[in-house]
Amino acid sequence: MPDNLTKKQRSYCMSRIKSKWTTQEKKIHNYLKANKIKHKMHPSLFGRPDIILKDKNRVIFLQGCFWHKCPLCYIKPKSNKMYWLKKIERNVTRDKNVKKLLRQQGYEVICLWGHEIKNNFEKALLKVIN
Repeated sequence: MPDNLTKKQRSYCMSRIKSKWTTQEKKIHNYLKANKIKHKMHPSLFGRPDIILKDKNRVIFLQGCFWHKCPLCYIKPKSNKMYWLKKIERNVTRDKNVKKLLRQQGYEVICLWGHEIKNNFEKALLKVIN
């Protein structure tokens, strides 16, 4: 199916998609800061985790359900299937490799799905701080 937007319009739409300081990141950050839990947002670490808790040697990834293929709520794309399925599979493979390497470096890796943060914030926080 061809794109119904011009290249300029599509470029503008894609430029509006944030990669840092998403609503979920802000929510977790505000909680950690309010409770004086030392953390760093967007550390320069292999795999670019969203948050690192240095005291606990823990990295946290906040993953979007579509982009990282959530086992509970992932829905296959309906258009441009070949492109999106390949892209999402590459994301999943990269995620596995990144987690493995970070664990080898001694980090505890925690992944929170978008729906976990949105639907049950308190339960998601327990994964982060315990």
